[in-house]
Amino acid sequence: MNRKEQAILRILKETDKPLSGRKIMVELLRTGYEISERTVRLYLHKMDEVGFTLNFGKRGRQISELGIEELEATGIIEKVGFLSAKINQMTYRMSFDLESETGTVVVNVSLAKPEDLKFCEVEIERVFTDGFAMGEMLSLLYPGEHVGRAIIPPGYVGFATVCSITLNGVLLQYGIPTNSRFGGLLELQEKEAVRFVEIINYDGTSLDPLEVFIRSGMTDCRGAIATGNGKIGASFREFPADSRGLVENLVERLDVIGMGGFMALGWPGQALLDIPVNEGSFGAVVIGGLNPAAILEENGYRITSRALAGLLDWERFFHYSEMRKRLEQGN
Repeated sequence: MNRKEQAILRILKETDKPLSGRKIMVELLRTGYEISERTVRLYLHKMDEVGFTLNFGKRGRQISELGIEELEATGIIEKVGFLSAKINQMTYRMSFDLESETGTVVVNVSLAKPEDLKFCEVEIERVFTDGFAMGEMLSLLYPGEHVGRAIIPPGYVGFATVCSITLNGVLLQYGIPTNSRFGGLLELQEKEAVRFVEIINYDGTSLDPLEVFIRSGMTDCRGAIATGNGKIGASFREFPADSRGLVENLVERLDVIGMGGFMALGWPGQALLDIPVNEGSFGAVVIGGLNPAAILEENGYRITSRALAGLLDWERFFHYSEMRKRLEQGN
């Protein structure tokens, strides 16, 4: 489709009733498109034929399901960089204060059945115990609750983990900016980080990399906890070189409250795991918050995970060892 056809579909998508060609033309003119009513009708006739629009005669047109799918597909280029922008947005919106240990943190939410979580409980706990999760805390959401746009349906629970972007927000409160470069699959040997085997740059994608790797069956968190050899989700960040001492101090404080997520800190100007860093910066490897949820997928339980799902109050979190008790309580 050309840009004018896309613009027509966007207008139709934003309304819940049929629109006439004249009304569509008026809306197009308001958005800066110079177009005649006759041309609009020609475009609509063409889109009727391919099934992007539904013709209701004199009442006008509505967008079809096929039209919505086409619009989302053709607009994907506009979403490149969307994830990077969302990371920045969530970093500024969270309110967690390290001094008082209160406020909201950025969370990932996975929809799972309670019985599936109970079946995978031991392995999920091992992910936390072995240090392959973002800290030691998690939360459960119950049917009817929601975080951002993630609503928990009947028969499911929301398995919520701290998103590693929370660390960006904490460091920012101390004047330390974060350059989130990419998410990837980190290979482990004897529980030690060896190298990144797959990476997706945040500023070149519309999807969270760890969501993609987990859904595609590319992680091996079960191998990591069983033998120490596997592939887990992680990300690569950069910080100003002069902030290294303060970052190291904050890492220790975050570990104490159960929010530790740093797996490795590099040195200014030196590559970390063969990943070069920009001049005046040092690199860090941060553990992916969705790794515990990956256990469910690796055991064959299909789940829906959403990274950066929204904000959740830190008071809602509890130590991972309490998960079974909380599931049995159901509240």
